[in-house]
Amino acid sequence: MSIAENLLAITSELPQHVTLVAVSKTWPVDDIMQAYGTGHRVFGENKIQEMSEKQDAMPKDTQWHMIGHVQTNKVKLMASYVTLIHGVDSLKLLEEIDKQAKKNSRTIDCLLQMHIAAEDTKFGLDESELEALVNNNTFKNLKNVKVTGLMGMATFTNDENQIRKEFTNLKSIFDRFRMVATENCELKTLSMGMSGDYKIAIECGSTMVRIGSSIFGRR
Repeated sequence: MSIAENLLAITSELPQHVTLVAVSKTWPVDDIMQAYGTGHRVFGENKIQEMSEKQDAMPKDTQWHMIGHVQTNKVKLMASYVTLIHGVDSLKLLEEIDKQAKKNSRTIDCLLQMHIAAEDTKFGLDESELEALVNNNTFKNLKNVKVTGLMGMATFTNDENQIRKEFTNLKSIFDRFRMVATENCELKTLSMGMSGDYKIAIECGSTMVRIGSSIFGRR
């Protein structure tokens, strides 16, 4: 099947309330344009410089999601156009995003990344760190960022019970903290699920999935 056929097949199966982020990292603009040609507009990249080069080449109504780990010194490269930053895991990073967003006269939406997996290699906050961040006065005074949800990645395993347990845990954290609404924090998006586990993630309450290889194929 072609890229367009793969994307349309996945889209047709997704519930209406679930947003699909087509993970286009490492794929050239010609391939991304095949997905764009179906009417899809939301694409995810994990390297800011690569995303910026593609942003210059793609139609301007393309929505770019930064899904990789973000270094503070690279935020300025995407601050003028990025739609959503998925992997925010510190107040320091939020402060830099706020600073660069202000320079570009815009507000940037962010997801806070939660650590739910068994692997130590994955980034993210635990529940106590999340509570401390959203209650921090410095965070509350940021004017050019808005936390719109949470993001998390399950353990890379074939054990579906473990994956389901981790996604269910993140959904419970999301439900507890969505009651906390401030001017720059209103949790509406729960981003969890990738090509190998997105169906489980949706069953557990995900509202945004990140799918790459099932659309574009494998390198």
